[in-house]
Amino acid sequence: MKRKQPIWMRGVGLLKRTAWIGVIGFFIVAIVWITLYAFFPPPTTPYMFAESRRLGGVEYRWVPMEDIAPVVARSVVSAEDAEFCLHWGFNMTAMQEALKDGAERGGSGITQQMVKNAFLWQGRSWPRKAIETLLTPMAEVILTKRRILELYLNIVEFDKGVFGIEAAANHYFGKPSANLTSTEAARLAAILPNPKARSASHPSDAMQRKAALLIDGAKTIAKDGRNACFER
Repeated sequence: MKRKQPIWMRGVGLLKRTAWIGVIGFFIVAIVWITLYAFFPPPTTPYMFAESRRLGGVEYRWVPMEDIAPVVARSVVSAEDAEFCLHWGFNMTAMQEALKDGAERGGSGITQQMVKNAFLWQGRSWPRKAIETLLTPMAEVILTKRRILELYLNIVEFDKGVFGIEAAANHYFGKPSANLTSTEAARLAAILPNPKARSASHPSDAMQRKAALLIDGAKTIAKDGRNACFER
């Protein structure tokens, strides 16, 4: 006669099965969600939705990469992740430098930032960082580098309630992103680490110096081929 398992052992078994179902379900949802964004623009994001409710609306308009001035993409890559085309989601050099500098700077690459902005919530927490770390390589496998950058440019915040490069170009300079100059593109890229505290149309002296460096950085990226993964 087969002995029955103790109730506590059956409970442990049930917890294990539930955990595995949860893990598998998480990966299925993540794969489907990321795959959808390979073909369709996000109608909103968790953070954009929260800000829209808080502010009573946001500025957001999707624009395809071919309608964004190429210098914009190069400037943002220069500012946020100069090795974007050379790694699989994690810029280890930037992360090591961030660890050395403590909390003074971030080390997240563009793919990580896109994942956070598109799928997760803002703020620093270990749960969010853990999920971001899982989703980043999945995004790199499912999406092209060009699509990752296109998504990032369209959903990143440039000012309070201003999301995406098209809304930012109109907000700061009264023109579409296709017509941005190298200086305007560099100024927009320069505000990304702290968009609510900086202005692209009224830059401080420090921001103007940073923008000048980004103009040179964008030229360097084009010259040495680090734009190959996102420019056609």
